[in-house]
Amino acid sequence: MRNVLQLLVLTLLIVLVGCGRGDPTSQGGPVSMKRLTPAQYRNAVEDLFGTTIDVSGRFEPDSRRSGLNAIGTSLVAVTPSGFEQYEAMARNVAAQVTSPAHRDHLLPCKPKSTTARDDVCTESIVRSFGQQLLRRSLGDDEIRVRVRAAGATAEFHADFYTGLELALTSLLVAPDFLFRIEVAEPAPLPDRPDRLQLSDLSLAVRLSYFLWNRGPDETLLATAERGELNSHEGLAREVDRLLASEQLAGGVRAFFEDLFLFDQFTDLGKDVTHYPLYNNRMAADAREQTLRFVVEHLVTQQAGYRELFTSRQLPITRSLGPLYGVPVYSSEGWENMEFPPDHPRAGLLSHASFAMLFSHPGRSSPTLRGVFLREALLCQIIPEAPADVDFSLFAADADSVHKTARDRLEVHANEASCRTCHKLTDPIGLGLEVFDGIGKYRTSENGALIDTRGDLDGRNFADPVELGQAFAESPLIGPCLVQNLYRYAVGREHTNRERSLLRYLEARFAEAGYRLPELMREIALSEGFRTASQPPAKEET
Repeated sequence: MRNVLQLLVLTLLIVLVGCGRGDPTSQGGPVSMKRLTPAQYRNAVEDLFGTTIDVSGRFEPDSRRSGLNAIGTSLVAVTPSGFEQYEAMARNVAAQVTSPAHRDHLLPCKPKSTTARDDVCTESIVRSFGQQLLRRSLGDDEIRVRVRAAGATAEFHADFYTGLELALTSLLVAPDFLFRIEVAEPAPLPDRPDRLQLSDLSLAVRLSYFLWNRGPDETLLATAERGELNSHEGLAREVDRLLASEQLAGGVRAFFEDLFLFDQFTDLGKDVTHYPLYNNRMAADAREQTLRFVVEHLVTQQAGYRELFTSRQLPITRSLGPLYGVPVYSSEGWENMEFPPDHPRAGLLSHASFAMLFSHPGRSSPTLRGVFLREALLCQIIPEAPADVDFSLFAADADSVHKTARDRLEVHANEASCRTCHKLTDPIGLGLEVFDGIGKYRTSENGALIDTRGDLDGRNFADPVELGQAFAESPLIGPCLVQNLYRYAVGREHTNRERSLLRYLEARFAEAGYRLPELMREIALSEGFRTASQPPAKEET
């Protein structure tokens, strides 16, 4: 009887927790200063000035840390030469905005005279544009110094727009524009006197970049300035509004582009003697194909994340048709297709984008593919190869004895220093060997049949379709996405304090049918996302 009562009490507690949020108390980690990515910089210019303004120039390189550029943005600065590039881009943007071709429809006011200063008009423009670019309202001193400099320049050159160009350039090179500077405020609790929370504006900025990959709109900024993000109701209202926006697609694209290492397409090249079909248009379309596929399933169709690994639907263009061996009827643009049930392709792992990116210029690479799948999708760390490893056998593609990659890897992986890692990477990488270095389907290599059989952590598969099914059903696939999305959202590694929150998010993700927008909502409303802690004290030397 006692056991029955205990069971009833436990059941009641579970029901009561399910009625509220029920997420564990989990204080966030230290705040940081994150440099805008090239995409975020372009989004900021587009949001303010539209698509007619060209952004061209060399950006400071990103720094991928722990698999994500989103984490690396808090660990990079702007070099002197990099600042010169940012200044050149800013001058170029400001010159376009103030040019006769754009000024009448982009600027909110006209000067009384184009050959003299007009402090009233300049102040109106600086105040309006500054709030959106700097993602906050400007102080009087910040406005005054820019108006004064613009006026002096206008008088010297007898040109109002030359002065205004200087003021706009100063906004586009301001640290508060180039960096997302987070601010935390004391928010102590009796049991956590060191507890901090993000300021309203910092929370608004973190929220908008997480969900949209762009700065907050006027509504979100106004909500933050009124202090309404402090309440659960106010925050939930804005989170739901952002999730319902068409801009969510851009935020989801940005996350998966980071997770899939798609920035590496910039430097991708293939040996056209091996792959005569390959060209830059094909590579760009392969990258775009995967991102469209992900957004269509997770945002438009509201499908579960695991379905990405089994779906036979695929957007395709004329340039990709020969690669996939299917007819494409539209000469331009995208059309949707669906592979039949007996087709050798299905799901994300059979996309040409991954085959291209995780291969060498002249041959495929089961190991590179296996490393990517383990690290990005299953959150397992694969050590770097030892410096003295001999790759000569595997590089001998035309070996008359070891004709296939499997044959060559079996010999190479027998080295004691290689065996452990290759056991993790090669079985799943070899499962994709029917896709060559650009993703074209094949059944043989050097005249020998390709064997794609293998196992994923004890689950056997015979081909890429079964491998995709194994990934979809892996117990690691959901928790890994939760971990990566949370780290992406806060721009840092999770702390020990946040482990219980991650376990909670994993359970909620599964309960919601692995639907991404639901997970994004849970993260945005979590205490770990809203709060902060002091950085760890440095040890004295």
